[in-house]
Amino acid sequence: MSRRASRRGREVAVLLDDFGHRLPTAPAVPATQRERGPFTELVPRRGPRGRGRGRAATPAPLSVWRMTSEQTPVVWPLIATPGLPPTGAQMGIDLLSGGAFYCDPVGWVTDEDIPVTNPNVVVFGKPGRGKSATVKAFALRMLGYGYRTLILGDTKDEYEPLCRALGVEPFVIGSGLPARVNPLAFGPLGSGWDRLDAAEARRREAIMFARWLVLLRGLVGSQSVPFGPVEETAVGEALRLLTGYRSGATRLTEVTIPQLWRALDEPPDQLVTGCRYADRRHFLDATRTLRDALGALVKGSLAGLFDDHTTIAVDWRAPIQSLSLSRLEPLGDQAVGIALTCLNSWGQAMREIADPGDLRIVIRDETWRQMRLGAEAMKSLDANLRLSRRDADVQILLAHKPSDMLTAGDATSQAVAIARDLLHLCDVKVLHGQDQAVADELGSLLGLTPTVQRVVTGWAVAGKGRALWLVGDRAYKVQTVLTAPELRLTDTNEALTAGRPA
Repeated sequence: MSRRASRRGREVAVLLDDFGHRLPTAPAVPATQRERGPFTELVPRRGPRGRGRGRAATPAPLSVWRMTSEQTPVVWPLIATPGLPPTGAQMGIDLLSGGAFYCDPVGWVTDEDIPVTNPNVVVFGKPGRGKSATVKAFALRMLGYGYRTLILGDTKDEYEPLCRALGVEPFVIGSGLPARVNPLAFGPLGSGWDRLDAAEARRREAIMFARWLVLLRGLVGSQSVPFGPVEETAVGEALRLLTGYRSGATRLTEVTIPQLWRALDEPPDQLVTGCRYADRRHFLDATRTLRDALGALVKGSLAGLFDDHTTIAVDWRAPIQSLSLSRLEPLGDQAVGIALTCLNSWGQAMREIADPGDLRIVIRDETWRQMRLGAEAMKSLDANLRLSRRDADVQILLAHKPSDMLTAGDATSQAVAIARDLLHLCDVKVLHGQDQAVADELGSLLGLTPTVQRVVTGWAVAGKGRALWLVGDRAYKVQTVLTAPELRLTDTNEALTAGRPA
């Protein structure tokens, strides 16, 4: 035995073995093969040597940037933005984050963490890219959250299948049809007038007459007739006399546009005196163009549609209501635009005293036709968008492209300036696929960067239902997902596919 072994001594297992005791031995653990890394060898900074191996003469320069999370989206504008809360209608998939995308305009306004100050929505997209289907799906899904939908002017009967599926028959307005709408109707403000105190009566009077003046200013302006202080004084005084407000009547009388025109064309002495004219001839000379413009409306292509008392009984508790204007298409864009202006005023009247919590989605299709009537006609639409927060309404405007709103006049006109402001009154913008020629419009009118423009003119065009959602200053790439029943209700190609073999 070596000196080292004797000095170390015998192990315990050996000693026990001398006395016939053996300790159990642990099984040998097989050696595991080390997993091979993804990189078999390190690549030199200048690249591997050899023909076609990508070797560089000098190392590639690398720049290091330090920034905050607020500055990062400026450099990479399409990284996943902060997600929206899962409230409202689930519209589809947010392809930037991979999660579900929800739309809740009113909830976004009340959430201080979301940069949205109004619930208005504007939807752009070339025909066939799914903008109508997206809007219909949103209106249908928001029924579960207590919202009702009002379509003020269905110019192509796109919403009739949706109405009938919900058990509501849409109203149809056209020549020879019995439906009539009086844009000068009192609405809820005229009810219980005899029980109002003086202060409440003055408040309601100011609201009603202001709405009527906005409407008449737009209708007269559509005939290229100015509507200044002289015309406003004459119309306002005539309305107060015809309704009985000037004489202190306990029950007001509803006025129609033909009655207003006849009162101005054959003015009573009280109207001439109230407008501070020397005599009747002086009044007629000063209001000649105003009377001619109203007369053209009464006797023109829309005669009998908006110049009588309302004959339809709208159930405002129904889930959806629609007024179809497709029968007016043969009359031209101006006639349809005037009809949209009248329906706009009438719809506003019906919402002037809404119950708390009565949330409504107001869909306005083909708004560019109303805008082409001029600046005065656009002021009515502008007023509705500005009052959406007060009325708890989600105003949805549909158009093909942003420049459609700029066809209201010359580039430097007041109408174009108002049209540009309308875009800023919609904090939520849904941009479906567009042609490449529209890219410059998106950049100049909506302030989109070239990278974001390519999303609208490239990715969004490649599939139906794709859209770039701008919620305030946040961008989301969203693919709208429709169920099988929704596909049947939102199909706008029925006229193209009818009669074709399956």
